[in-house]
Amino acid sequence: MGNHYKLGLMSAENAIALAGPHEENIKRIAQQTGAIVVLRGSELSIAGTENQINRTRQIVETLEPTWSQGQAIAITDVMTAIHALDTHREDELKAIQSDVVARTRRGQIIRAKTFRQQQYIKALRQSDLTFCTGPAGTGKTFLAAMVAVKALMNEEYERLILTRPAVEAGERLGFLPGDLQEKVNPYLRPLYDALHELLDPERIPQLMERGVIEVAPLAYMRGRTLSNAFVILDEAQNTTPAQMKMVLTRLGFNSRMVVTGDVTQTDLPHYQQSGLATAIKILAKVEGIAFCELTKADVVRHQLVQRIVAAYEKFETP
Repeated sequence: MGNHYKLGLMSAENAIALAGPHEENIKRIAQQTGAIVVLRGSELSIAGTENQINRTRQIVETLEPTWSQGQAIAITDVMTAIHALDTHREDELKAIQSDVVARTRRGQIIRAKTFRQQQYIKALRQSDLTFCTGPAGTGKTFLAAMVAVKALMNEEYERLILTRPAVEAGERLGFLPGDLQEKVNPYLRPLYDALHELLDPERIPQLMERGVIEVAPLAYMRGRTLSNAFVILDEAQNTTPAQMKMVLTRLGFNSRMVVTGDVTQTDLPHYQQSGLATAIKILAKVEGIAFCELTKADVVRHQLVQRIVAAYEKFETP
């Protein structure tokens, strides 16, 4: 091997941001390049052939706009950087790195971590109706909620409406305790979680009381026209075709709608068609509708989630 190279990361904070939990990013970079990569304080020591060292440097330098700000890097960021280098899309990657979707209450920067997520964010900002499908953990609901809350705070819309069909794996509303709001809450928890990232917890009930934010089951959308609103329909694979048509035709003036779901995970009875799969077929050629498909490569949760999704895909594919 013989060759050694030392790369200064300027501060311990930057080194921690690059390394990731248990230095998993450093391990992944080493695995991808074949180099021996060791982090000592704020210095990265790289050993290997000239090609291995250069490749490792390229990856670390491509990620610099993120780690040099002390922002934590995820495995997904590492894989996107490698993909960008392999496909000569470094300029596109720089655009992703500089495009801040929102900042959380804790000051964490929210942005796309993959090229497909960036396409999705672009559609959320530009299209009046966006369909986004993909497995758990790809950021379908979270990114939609981030863009929606930001648009609401910028007064682009008067209301934010978050809705889901009240069908869940193995559960029915009647068996849950409490009044309607309490019964609905378990279904809508993921939407609340996204709101809590951007808004102070005490503000959310105030905004809900004033009707600025509405979180409700899909049945509550019937017979209404949703004007001046940003609407997110989550878990749309659990809608029937009739429910889907009902909610899509609620769209009013100056409104934007995002429909998210995972067509492989429907909780409907086996004889019931999914409204999401049907809508994608029917509306594929309708002008003004954006379709985004995220895959297991876009999973941005714990890297174990990515491996779980991949294992299930392999098992379920005949």
